[in-house]
Amino acid sequence: MKCTNKLSRTVCVVLLVLMLAANLAGCGAKDYTFAYDRNRNNSSFSVAAHTQGETIDAFASGLCIVTGDVTGGTTVDMSQAEAAGLFDVTSGKVIYAKNVHEKLNPASLTKVLTALCALKYGNLDDVLTASENVYIGESGAVKLGIEAGDTMTMDQALHALLLKSSNDVAIMIAEHIGGSVEGFAEMMNDMANSLGATNSHFVNPHGLTDPNHYTTAYDLYLISNEVLKYDKFTELIHTSNYTSTYHDKDNNEKSIDIQNSNAYIKGEAFAPDNVTVIGGKTGTTSAAGNCLILYSKDKSGNPYISIVLKSSDRTTMYQEMTALLKEI
Repeated sequence: MKCTNKLSRTVCVVLLVLMLAANLAGCGAKDYTFAYDRNRNNSSFSVAAHTQGETIDAFASGLCIVTGDVTGGTTVDMSQAEAAGLFDVTSGKVIYAKNVHEKLNPASLTKVLTALCALKYGNLDDVLTASENVYIGESGAVKLGIEAGDTMTMDQALHALLLKSSNDVAIMIAEHIGGSVEGFAEMMNDMANSLGATNSHFVNPHGLTDPNHYTTAYDLYLISNEVLKYDKFTELIHTSNYTSTYHDKDNNEKSIDIQNSNAYIKGEAFAPDNVTVIGGKTGTTSAAGNCLILYSKDKSGNPYISIVLKSSDRTTMYQEMTALLKEI
């Protein structure tokens, strides 16, 4: 642009200023992107501002942050577990951490994320209909026993998902919310990434073994921290027994009569006197070992999330979890 007189130079300056402002401001806001890397192994989350190279600690605010093991000052024996963590939700302090960024098979701890997606995108009074896909043929897989054409509410399905850990019900929830298992898995991954749980990848809603299905103890903390914002989730994991009726394709009644699989809720495992276990989620497969997430509170009502992954057996897993709770 060439300016040949005083008036023209003034006009040119105004136009240049306006053009520069437009380029910097876009449509009135900075252009931010969430620069996550699924293969990275750290917990430093930031948002990059393209225009000025700024970083904004969007994810870190209010979260527990840990980049390596934290064992100093504790007496925890976690020799039989592959990974574990104890997180003080209120203060953001990491009390204990072992291999919390190691990618492992989560087994049925996957269902915590399934429940989060269901609570966020579904309604408790939604009526779900089972397709032929609910049949689970894997040996040892926990099932409610639903069949194609069976119907139940989302509330009933979530009870079966979290108390009994029903894999067939997980399929029904996934197809209702995501249209298909694949569609729901995409929603799960989007949800995990939005929470900063970027060392995870999910391909199904139940956690049955798949080489492309994995997460970390830290990512499970992030997911749990989010789902605990839903009072319904807390109510579900604290429920010890549940009975109800749903219907088959001919509208005949079928019964649900289930117990919580969590030994702390069943009265088979006991937390330290200063700790109250609200509930959690168990998970077991040959690939994942014995896994457990707990939500607990201290005597002042402060919340904690604790996680044990790939412990050697069920008894040892609960012993290790109790040892973690003693650090509260």
